[in-house]
Amino acid sequence: MAWQVPLADVRLTQADIDAVLAAYRSGWLSMGPRTLQFEAAFAAYLGVRHAVAVANGTAALHLMYAACGLGPGDEVVVPSMTFVATAAPLRHLGAVPVFADIVSELEPWLAPDAVDAAIGPATKAIVHMPYGGHPGEVEALRALADRRGLLLLQDAAHAIGARVGERHVASIGECAAFSFFSNKNLAIGEGGMVATNDDGLAEEVRRLRSHGMEMLSWDRLRGRAAGYDIERLGFNYRLDDPRSALGLSRLARLDEENAKRADLVASYRAALEGVVGCALPEREGARSSNHLITILVEGGERDAVRARIGERGVQTSVHYPPVHRFSAFHDPRTSLPVTERYGERTLTLPLFGHMTAAQQRLVVESVVAALAPS
Repeated sequence: MAWQVPLADVRLTQADIDAVLAAYRSGWLSMGPRTLQFEAAFAAYLGVRHAVAVANGTAALHLMYAACGLGPGDEVVVPSMTFVATAAPLRHLGAVPVFADIVSELEPWLAPDAVDAAIGPATKAIVHMPYGGHPGEVEALRALADRRGLLLLQDAAHAIGARVGERHVASIGECAAFSFFSNKNLAIGEGGMVATNDDGLAEEVRRLRSHGMEMLSWDRLRGRAAGYDIERLGFNYRLDDPRSALGLSRLARLDEENAKRADLVASYRAALEGVVGCALPEREGARSSNHLITILVEGGERDAVRARIGERGVQTSVHYPPVHRFSAFHDPRTSLPVTERYGERTLTLPLFGHMTAAQQRLVVESVVAALAPS
């Protein structure tokens, strides 16, 4: 159906289109100069030393885990309230995702005490996922990782623009993986980035993303090398120049877009106060990227409420079905009661920077009507 208010919406400017056309007209379509520019601009935006552009967010996670040396038998504590891509690459590498519970139904991010309880002799890392763009308990997780001698890695797919004080949230861990999928704050269709301050990790990610090659096509074109060596097996996870050009163009107005999203979230909270609970509360000293706005519906009613909202032309979603409940990850010993309650109650409302007041009013009216007693 044609939604009156879609869940997410991407609007490209003429500058975006011109940037992509210039990339195509250059004749260089694979990874090249525009990708290097995008990487440099993204690293500067985050305040980190390195940003390595890759094909998508899942590739970013895979490369981050691989570059950190995670492999067979290694345990990694991860949230279950996330997209499956947070955990799946670990399994591909032979590592074991160990799921930990969230803080509460209003704060659906990893609980440090639950993470601490999940750490065992084989644990090598903790994965922080800033759910909905909120920094969550990142500082407590950083302290926990330091105390237990573990890596703090970040699935930062929701977090482009999120900050703790003056620091971008993705600069707090050893390495962070971003997604530029079409529903993200910085959307280019497909694409991702690995960000780190560690020179060695950055170099490993760069080699692994392109078959383990020492030299890339762009290097050879510039006469830097006549051949190349394969020192280790890698992947074909490069990002191309046209999408890098789009990312570079959209990055220039990301803070403006995020500010509009923040205003919309504040309006949602004011309009729905006393009607329904909104998760992801604001916190002093933390700034969310406001990737999601989620509400909590009484247990067992969520799907019916969602259907009634949809009848009014408003698209909604669920972020997320808990990963530990999927057949591929099911373990009867895993008990995450708070995650499971949240997964049964959460409902995601439309949110995008150019949402009009009329569109948001329709969403609010639809939610209120859907929750009203029949």
